[in-house]
Amino acid sequence: MQRIYLDYNATTPLDPGVMRSMEPFLGEIWGNPSSLHKEGRRARAALDGARERAARVLGAKPSEIVFTSGGTESVNLAILGVARAHRHRGRHLITSCIEHHAVLHAVDQLVRREGFEATLLPVTPEGLVDPASVGAALRPDTVLVSIMAANNEVGTLQPVAAVGQLCRARGVLFHTDAVQFFGKVPFGSVRDLEADLLSLCGHKFHGPKGAGLLYVRSTVELEPLLFGGPHENERRAGTENLAAIAGLVDAMERFLKPPVFDPVRTRALGDMLLQGLLTVPGVVPLGSRAHALGNTVAVAVHGVDSATLLAALDVRGVSASAGSACSSGALEPSHVALALGIPRELASGLIRFSLGRETTETDVRTTVEIFQEAVEVARQCGQPANAV
Repeated sequence: MQRIYLDYNATTPLDPGVMRSMEPFLGEIWGNPSSLHKEGRRARAALDGARERAARVLGAKPSEIVFTSGGTESVNLAILGVARAHRHRGRHLITSCIEHHAVLHAVDQLVRREGFEATLLPVTPEGLVDPASVGAALRPDTVLVSIMAANNEVGTLQPVAAVGQLCRARGVLFHTDAVQFFGKVPFGSVRDLEADLLSLCGHKFHGPKGAGLLYVRSTVELEPLLFGGPHENERRAGTENLAAIAGLVDAMERFLKPPVFDPVRTRALGDMLLQGLLTVPGVVPLGSRAHALGNTVAVAVHGVDSATLLAALDVRGVSASAGSACSSGALEPSHVALALGIPRELASGLIRFSLGRETTETDVRTTVEIFQEAVEVARQCGQPANAV
């Protein structure tokens, strides 16, 4: 059976060229970048070069790049690091109710354990945050606003530049989780997003897992999460993973400009897929096609639960998800779907398809056919044993 992979928002296959760029750091260049001998100096030169290249892609300064283990650490370092470093100024945070759990759980930690307050902004039925609601929520003691650039479950693109400008005018730091943004949306410079801090993750655009970075505007102070050596300009202790960093930076250079997920192509295929899915009775579209990633198609299906439908798709050769891969094992409905105003029972039937560079029209047509059959099977599985 030929598989159809439509879960690119969860992860992407490692590009062969990126893999080759990592190979020298798995053998030939093996020194510790903090060591002063020849092996260490060679590794340090490679690390410094990678930092300069990453900064060049983003239009930032090398000193503004902090390499991390991925999106979750990058988000946690931004939120916890800024909140703790600036708590003398205030203990109020603002975010949205549809953020990734890396954001929401970090904010919750600060609220439950460290005496902070948080405002969780609502979204429109299409999943948009109104910048005016951010402005209304700002207080004299607000130290950080965190709004994602693109939602991982329904693909909604947020007006982060407008939010960032508003925050800067009020003297409040702004972080954006851009993990799902890069590789899918054209951009010129990190400055376009008007963010003081920005999170990025390599495995979302054909780089390696376990590799990410945090952009930190040069004037921003943050406390580290990890303690030990003075690595990453004293912002993240621990010997740098050179192989992962090399792969991350190579993927950034290859796949961010232009984005590897061709916006025109993936939007056309996404529109085609959505039209096909909506021919099945009881299928409700989620989010906004006009203000969303073109590759992301999310629907809720009446009369099924996500797990049963995903299993029915999987055995028929289609890989999809029930929203965020990080919470796909949860029994609760998607917090994003609920925030859009979807009834709880319907939200339990959320399915997300996310297309990639390998997706073809044939894949889309075949997926629609399989989806029709899988929904029927899933609905039958959900009927009581004595149902007629």
